[in-house]
Amino acid sequence: MVDDDQIARSKRIQQRTGKTFHFATRVLPERVREPTYVLYAFFRVADEVVDAAETAPPAEQRRELDHLRDAALGREEADDPVLAAFAEMREEHGIADEDVETFIEAMRSDIDTDRYETYDDLEAYMDGSASAVGRMMTAVMEPDEPEAALPHATALGEAFQLSNFLRDVREDVVDLDRVYLPQETLREYGVTEDQLKRFEFDERVEAVMRHELRRAESLYKEGVAGIKYLPEDCQFAVLLAAVLYAEHHALIRERGFDTLSETPSLSTLRKLKLFVRTRWAWFRSKDPETVFRRVSCIPYGDSDSSHSGAGHGDHVAAR
Repeated sequence: MVDDDQIARSKRIQQRTGKTFHFATRVLPERVREPTYVLYAFFRVADEVVDAAETAPPAEQRRELDHLRDAALGREEADDPVLAAFAEMREEHGIADEDVETFIEAMRSDIDTDRYETYDDLEAYMDGSASAVGRMMTAVMEPDEPEAALPHATALGEAFQLSNFLRDVREDVVDLDRVYLPQETLREYGVTEDQLKRFEFDERVEAVMRHELRRAESLYKEGVAGIKYLPEDCQFAVLLAAVLYAEHHALIRERGFDTLSETPSLSTLRKLKLFVRTRWAWFRSKDPETVFRRVSCIPYGDSDSSHSGAGHGDHVAAR
């Protein structure tokens, strides 16, 4: 059984490295909240292995990821409290072995892949780095109809990841020498990699950002449409996470789509205001799609322009 110390360690990792995700995790029911701390901590442990390029050679990184995978799947003894907790939790909640394998494979690809030619290539990576995470979270929540919930969880995980990539363009170039914007999209709008490395923002980069933001926003709509298939005590937390992650799009638009000059971030005050607005809308309607349309900055078309416009006014005031 996962003990209190393992949960506390995992929670501290999430508090330190995943502030937006932690904000939403706190409103999950305890039966899901504590396993979520462990899930996130496992993801971060693996992520830190591949981000240690300056301190560990690729072969060593691959060996460590193989160990993490085998310990997580119960093939080896776990030598870390967080890893041991994940292995127990995976078995308890029936997390699919293939999702763990897919996640670790995506982390392995980060060791020697730092560019993605097409969106299909990027999507294949995100299936491990993000969508598999959504599927594992769904397993922990234990919905009555997992086959209905899982495709939407996959889309929502991809939406979160793509929003992060769009927010972190500068950070990924500076810290990791990675470009997650698809090369085909850059070429379509005449943007060169050298331009990104020089942090030269212009209307061509803006066009790239608009293109990928639209793609991410379609994924949010697909993902949020499946929240209704989750247990009732989990729906609000997942909805809140979607509202918070989508809000990065409002930040990006406020900056004129420029994430080369600086990496935007959500303030605590802005998160709190979004929480209050989302909670109030949830009291009025327990339909996740209705609330997301009303509260989030994601446009749904002319019929919803009044909702998105009103929401965006509040967001600007919260800066």
